[in-house]
Amino acid sequence: MLICKTVAEVKTAVAGLRKAGTVGLVTTMGALHAGHMALVAAAARDHASVVATIFVNPTQFGDAKDLENYPRTEAADLAMLEAAGVAAVFMPTPDVMYPAGDETIVETTHLANILHGAVRPGHFRGVATVVTKLLNIVGPDAAYFGEKDYQQLAVIRRMVADLFIPVAIHGVPTVRDADGLAMSSRNVRLIGDERYDARVLNLSLTVAAAMVKEGATIEVIAETIRGVIASKRGATLAGLDIVDAETFAPVTGVPTRKIGIMIAVQFMTVLLIDQKEITP
Repeated sequence: MLICKTVAEVKTAVAGLRKAGTVGLVTTMGALHAGHMALVAAAARDHASVVATIFVNPTQFGDAKDLENYPRTEAADLAMLEAAGVAAVFMPTPDVMYPAGDETIVETTHLANILHGAVRPGHFRGVATVVTKLLNIVGPDAAYFGEKDYQQLAVIRRMVADLFIPVAIHGVPTVRDADGLAMSSRNVRLIGDERYDARVLNLSLTVAAAMVKEGATIEVIAETIRGVIASKRGATLAGLDIVDAETFAPVTGVPTRKIGIMIAVQFMTVLLIDQKEITP
C-alpha cells in the first residue's frame, strides 16, 4: 500500500493505478471503524483500485476544542486500510491542503445553511471545500460516502453536479453497532452512561418510522422524537429536521412521499447525528 503525503505523490500513484483500471475514492478523517470499511468494500466491488484519504479537516470544525479532541489513530487506520486491500492512502497535512495564500472556498449556498447547517455554521462549507480539493487532487472515477451524514451527502452531490466535476458519488448505508448506535469516530469520546444513552438516537428514529407507517402527522412525530430524546437526562436535542427526501423541503401533516428525518443530539462535549429515510 502506497503512503502519499504530497499532491505530487498521490497524483503519481493514481496514474500508476489507472493502468489496471478504474479508481474509487474513500475520504476519511481517520479513527476508522466498520462504517469506513463498508465504504472501502463498496469501492472495491466497483473498481480495480481503491484510494483512501486521511485528513482531519480543520475548516469543518466550528469549535477549536472539538478539532483538538478529534480521535487520531494513524497506525491502526493504516493497518485496517492495508488489510482491506486499499492501494494508496493520501495523508496530507493542513499546510498541503491549505497552503499559504489559500483563499478559495466552495459552498452550496442553500443546502449548507439549512437544517444541520444552521446548527453548525460553516461546517458544510468546510466539507464542500475539502472534498472538492480531494476530488481534484485524486481524480477518481467515483467517490463513496456514508448515508449517516445525510445532509453532507446531499451537499456533495449538489456540489459535484453544479461544478460539473466528473466523479460519480455513491451513498453507502449506515453501519450500526449491535445496539443500533450508528458507527462514528466520535463514539469513542462518549463516557460513562453516555454510550448507553446514545442508543436513544436510533430508538427515536425507529419509533418515528413506525408512526409514519401508522399515518401519524409530522407534528406528532416530531413531538414524540423530542420526548424520546428528553427521556435520557444526559442527552440534549440539538437539531431535528423532517424533510422531503428528494427536495429537502420541510414537510407538514401526514407524509405522502418518502421523508428524511435528521437528528443531532449533544452528550456533554460530543455531538452525534443520525438519520433515517422512511416511505409512508
